[in-house]
Amino acid sequence: MVAGVDIGGTTTQVALCDEDLNAVDRLELPTPAAEGGAAMVGTALDGVRVLLGRTPGRLLGVGVGAAGLVDARAGRILVASDSFRGWAGFAVTAAVEEALGVPAFLDNDVNAFLRGEAAAGAAAGQPHVLGMMLGTGVGGALWLDGALYDGPHGAAGEIGHVPGFGDLPCTCGGRGHLETLASGRSIAARYGERTGRTVTARAVAEAAVRGDAHALFVYESAGAAVARAILVTAGLLDVTTFVIGGGVTGAWPLVEPAIERTLTAEPPVSGHPVRVLPALLGGDAVAIGAAARVLAEIR
Repeated sequence: MVAGVDIGGTTTQVALCDEDLNAVDRLELPTPAAEGGAAMVGTALDGVRVLLGRTPGRLLGVGVGAAGLVDARAGRILVASDSFRGWAGFAVTAAVEEALGVPAFLDNDVNAFLRGEAAAGAAAGQPHVLGMMLGTGVGGALWLDGALYDGPHGAAGEIGHVPGFGDLPCTCGGRGHLETLASGRSIAARYGERTGRTVTARAVAEAAVRGDAHALFVYESAGAAVARAILVTAGLLDVTTFVIGGGVTGAWPLVEPAIERTLTAEPPVSGHPVRVLPALLGGDAVAIGAAARVLAEIR
């Protein structure tokens, strides 16, 4: 067995997978994000031990997907949001290996998401893919020649923070990034600017389904922005397969038509059709991708 862990700001998902990446058991636990790195990894370890206690098999290794900027080679968190206390700088893989006595590996959560979708999800068998997670923010990752490509500094594929999407301030300190239009946070903010109402992205989606013109405009803008990011990627890298996940895809029927309209109006210069696929693995994607990293490394 291999274990995959998704440490999020609210919950920690733990999955135990066989060598074909079938999740044979899973567990969800609250993330003690305010209690520091040791507590967060301790919760993940508790989850792994619970699953091992009720599933026969030998643990070969543990993969962890974590939000924020990570040093995947050193197994350490580099930068974390204010939601996490004592997380930046924490040596994740060293703590896991010391506790369980098996190899451990760390990935950014979006990289792990793409690993999962490329190994056992919507992009299975595809050699070249850009993955996007449209959640509270917008994350991206690249899969090239059948392997994750994270670049010389670990930031390859970060399409959410590419400029050229207007002039709105981004959470990272920049301006005009894709995230300012296509994240859940920005969808709620753009709707609030137009209506004066403070609501969630889910509430905006519900309003759009009811025909609210402001909500429809916001989701149209989000989908069109995602399509432009897809066209930039297709033009630079000749990648034409895209898998999109995250909470915003719960409103996929609102986002997809705007993406398709924009791609139809301005297809990639290569002339090859673009495929935009909704993620298949749902909430398991990061954990399964983290488990896939283990199998790739030990093989």
